[in-house]
Amino acid sequence: MGKKVFIIISLVGMLFVLSGCFRPLQADPMEADVPAFVPPTLIPATPTNEPIPTQIQNSDQSQPEACIDNLTFIEDKSIPDGTQVNPGSVIEKEWEVKNSGTCSWGSGYTIRLIGGPALEASSPQDLYPARSGTSLTIKIDFIAPEQPGNYRSAWQAYNPSELAFGDSFYIDFVVKAEE
Repeated sequence: MGKKVFIIISLVGMLFVLSGCFRPLQADPMEADVPAFVPPTLIPATPTNEPIPTQIQNSDQSQPEACIDNLTFIEDKSIPDGTQVNPGSVIEKEWEVKNSGTCSWGSGYTIRLIGGPALEASSPQDLYPARSGTSLTIKIDFIAPEQPGNYRSAWQAYNPSELAFGDSFYIDFVVKAEE
């Protein structure tokens, strides 16, 4: 009799333990407190000045396996913010930046439009190669819109893994009304 009781208690115990393994995968929509589906929420990315670590596959071992991408904006080299331009004019904008990370920029590094109108500039564009610690000038040719008004086009660097990094930079100008 003791052996049968032991087996019954063991079976009940196993059923109790196994019942915890078979919970429903979704919330019960009939429960008032639990929604049946919670849609994902879009959280806008906020620019950060913190460097982004990058894994680089490098056969010549000229830089470390893991390095950090960063770009520091230094100054506008042309077209100061608020410059007035004629409708339809070509605007040659230049920014001085520094490769302030530990990765050297090469193939696969780009700059991309992140806000405002493209102003007929292509996006993405290749980022000029630069070794870590060096400064360079980024140049983009824009075309001013025909409509008078204030315009701003913001750009950001991206690494070969398609992760944005460093300071963003922008052009900010005014198309003046034709007289």
